Amino acid sequence: MKITEILTADMVVPDVGGTTKAQVLQELARPLANKYRELNLAAITAVLAERERLGSTAIGDGIAIPHGKMPGVRQILGTFGRHGRGVDFESLDGRPTHLFFVLVAPEDSTSLHLKALARVSRLFKDGSFRERLLAAKDGEEIYRLIVEEDARY
Repeated sequence: MKITEILTADMVVPDVGGTTKAQVLQELARPLANKYRELNLAAITAVLAERERLGSTAIGDGIAIPHGKMPGVRQILGTFGRHGRGVDFESLDGRPTHLFFVLVAPEDSTSLHLKALARVSRLFKDGSFRERLLAAKDGEEIYRLIVEEDARY
């Protein structure tokens, strides 16, 4: 599985502005709701928030992978967001979260969903890659960096 099967350039939010977990989730769900008319912003946000109630998806090192399964989704969809100042996302390491990769999967896609989560977490494991994402000038550069890094694996 490649990240480019999940994420397209128009799903990159280079300047996330929310200051709370709920605001960030809604901001990152919005591009999906705008592009995929069969999806509802409130429903996507609710699915992501419900998963967060089980435990934070912020895995440390400034990374969070909010995710959930939804009816009506035919393939795994993604949104990437960058928050310059960082936000408290209840990270395992207690530090602010800057990089977010949202995954929304079909209800019946357990193995594919897990593969996508593993792929994203492996991609963001490299500290120098995370630094390049934080330094990127815009969404286009962020997407190009993700595509290049994804091609390495």
